Amino acid sequence: MRSARPADALRREAHAVSGAALAAWRGPGRERDLVVQSLKAAAAALLAWYVASDWLSDPMALMAPWVALVLVQATVYSSLRQAAQQFTAICAGTLLASAAQWLTGDTLGALALSVPVLMLLSNWHRFGDQGIYGATTAVFTLATGTVTASAVGHRVGQAALGAVIGVAVNALVLPPIHLRDVRENLAALAGETGDLLHTIAADLRETEWDAQSAADWSSGAARLERRLDALRSARGWSRESLRFTYGPLRAVHRVPPSVPPLEEDERWSRITGHLGALTRALAVAADGDRTPAPPDGSVLRSYARLLELIGDACHAERDRLVGTGEQARSADENEEAMWELHERLRKGLREHAEQDLTRTVVLGTLLLQAENLWDEAVPGAGRS
Repeated sequence: MRSARPADALRREAHAVSGAALAAWRGPGRERDLVVQSLKAAAAALLAWYVASDWLSDPMALMAPWVALVLVQATVYSSLRQAAQQFTAICAGTLLASAAQWLTGDTLGALALSVPVLMLLSNWHRFGDQGIYGATTAVFTLATGTVTASAVGHRVGQAALGAVIGVAVNALVLPPIHLRDVRENLAALAGETGDLLHTIAADLRETEWDAQSAADWSSGAARLERRLDALRSARGWSRESLRFTYGPLRAVHRVPPSVPPLEEDERWSRITGHLGALTRALAVAADGDRTPAPPDGSVLRSYARLLELIGDACHAERDRLVGTGEQARSADENEEAMWELHERLRKGLREHAEQDLTRTVVLGTLLLQAENLWDEAVPGAGRS
């Protein structure tokens, strides 16, 4: 069994790699973007090496491709920001190492004098995650054994050259723009919301749902919260990716012309919150040790059907965002069925009020959460 586990892990990794390669081949997407960025980074390093070594004949050409390689970042803005941070860190590392070598006259002493200071400086928030390059540059500077004014000038100049080439390649050659990620995350959030509503509806029809079912629904609601966090992150990346990018180059990159408005994020945030409240209410009703009891079977089945139709509306929203798929029923038919179920549930609420107050409380809470979901998932329905 132990020997099978590494083989299974390797098989899963191979499947994931082949799936990513196939997705990159099929069309635009996150996988193809990663391939493009990787090839751009390699091209920037090769170009920097050619300019520094063959064109300028610099004996210390290593710095230029090194800097160019790491500055092909996920956005043009982050490339510019990290270029400034890294260049400052490299200058600090080169100058401190050279000064330490001049003071001590010994490589080990210079390392002992400069590297601790540079490691402390690397934690300064102004450096971001580029501060470590100060210490590594110091080690590289002292390891070469050529600490002179000319050598220091060469290293700083090569770092500047690599930064210029890396940023230029990232900004001018298929600039990374992440508008697609917002739409994909919105579509995924809508689809997963519809899936969860369908799951809850199917469990409610069984009328034997218990604490385990409620725990599964709560886990589903938690996954929606994580998907919402991913949507917010994608929104931030899309906003940043548009900074310092030239308009015509976006058209060459064939990115989507726009993203769904920010109001859509807020709407789906409310839907996620309402669904979380619904799962909590159902968890209370499923707990046999608490006073509230779930509604009877016929009313529960009507409620399940209403949730299912709201889930269909969420799936329709997903299909609209990705531009594929057709609904089996028209929106008007779904809306009419939802109205009928709503009236049936209101009638059931009145009947429960005459028989059992605790069931009335539970059904009223569930109906309120369903109405909240309906209002957000089917905007413009005109329901009073």
